[in-house]
Amino acid sequence: MIALTLGQIALAVDGTLHLDGTSLSTDSVTDGMVHTDSRDTAPGSIFVAKPGEVTDGHLFAPAAVERGATLLIVERVLDLPVAQIVVPDVVLALGALATFVVARVREAGNLKIVAVTGSNGKTTTKNLLRAVLERVGPTVAARASFNNEVGAPLTMLELTHETRFLVAEMGASAIGEIARLIKMARPDIGIVLKVGLAHAGEFGGIEATVLAKTEMVTELLATDVAVLNADDPRVAGMAASTSARIVWFGQHGDEGVRATAVHASASGTTFTLQLASGESRTVAFQVLGEHHVMNALAAAAAAEILGVPIDDIVSALESVQTAERWRMQVMGGRDGVTVINDAYNASPDSMTAALKTLAQINVPGRRTIAVLGEMSELGELAGEEHDRVGLLAVRLNISQLVVVGRGARRMHISTINEGSWDGESVFVENPDEAFDLLCATVRPGDTVLVKSSNSAGLRFLGDRLGEWFS
Repeated sequence: MIALTLGQIALAVDGTLHLDGTSLSTDSVTDGMVHTDSRDTAPGSIFVAKPGEVTDGHLFAPAAVERGATLLIVERVLDLPVAQIVVPDVVLALGALATFVVARVREAGNLKIVAVTGSNGKTTTKNLLRAVLERVGPTVAARASFNNEVGAPLTMLELTHETRFLVAEMGASAIGEIARLIKMARPDIGIVLKVGLAHAGEFGGIEATVLAKTEMVTELLATDVAVLNADDPRVAGMAASTSARIVWFGQHGDEGVRATAVHASASGTTFTLQLASGESRTVAFQVLGEHHVMNALAAAAAAEILGVPIDDIVSALESVQTAERWRMQVMGGRDGVTVINDAYNASPDSMTAALKTLAQINVPGRRTIAVLGEMSELGELAGEEHDRVGLLAVRLNISQLVVVGRGARRMHISTINEGSWDGESVFVENPDEAFDLLCATVRPGDTVLVKSSNSAGLRFLGDRLGEWFS
């Protein structure tokens, strides 16, 4: 974080500074990292005691102080010999501090901010864009999926006066959440990737999801740029809701940033990248799955707007081997067994894309095995969407389906009701049963896809299988 006095921080978060038991003053300066997990704190850092659903961050403040935290942001004064700023709501205070820091860095330098949202692909696009922009100048981007009211401001607080680019990932599970994040760091470029059924249950339907994602572009100025997916009608319709300049990306049509000659295989996807300027290059993209080409196009579009040369864009895209841990992560290798761990999250769109990739990369004569768990947060659409995924596995001629957990059982039922299958689907209650089954039945040369929402926990099953077959 940039250097600020304790007084400036207290003013930024509208809190009361307590210095009892310390030798500090309101003019004392800190530039430590800000954390909400006491295990991450280090000497000179700031600990935000965030209340949680299960526990309370205030209980871990002593551990943070033991690790060297020199400032606490809390909702009540604690009996600890350390500077404390007391606020009514520490999450709101975290956002206020991020807003203040972003504004200070903007005033002092040439910071450019790119924000990314969409039902799928946010983290992959953010990682690709970071890989590109780091070649041009100091870049801050979210760690993991830091994209909510806590994670996004923590990323913003990593800014220094030397930072040239901030890539902010902005997720939401309700209308108004993206708008709040944009007020913290108004982007120069706003990217909308796709609007699908992810979190549809929480939003209350696809129409509400569209409204929430549209918040990315409604506040952009005429001097800003909205980077929109031309292949998604819901995203394309957002052009009418912004005064910003529009830059399109997609695989169809002839406007904006395009991909042609797309060819997917088990080693990645090759395609011809054409920028809005008309320049083009062949890209050997190592991230598995043709659907990730759209994320590469979005990253390339933003990079071109920021003046990155096409050769640097291509070189950076080709250097990325994995989107992120647990996202189309290729593992295994023993006896020719490939394990694809894509179980960080799942929606109907991402489940469909993963199954299509599994079928697409299959080598004739070898088996494909899909290990699938529940897709969460779909509300009343859950039943029919799980049915649809099960039937898709049949239509794609996946060799074996292993359905894990009661929440996903309708996938299994829909497949066994399909007359063309006879025993290709197996249901197990939990990941341990799935692991035992797969260790006993996977054959040399098989390709195993593990896919579920985060809450189903299959990402750890994927790790176990990857290690077992390594």
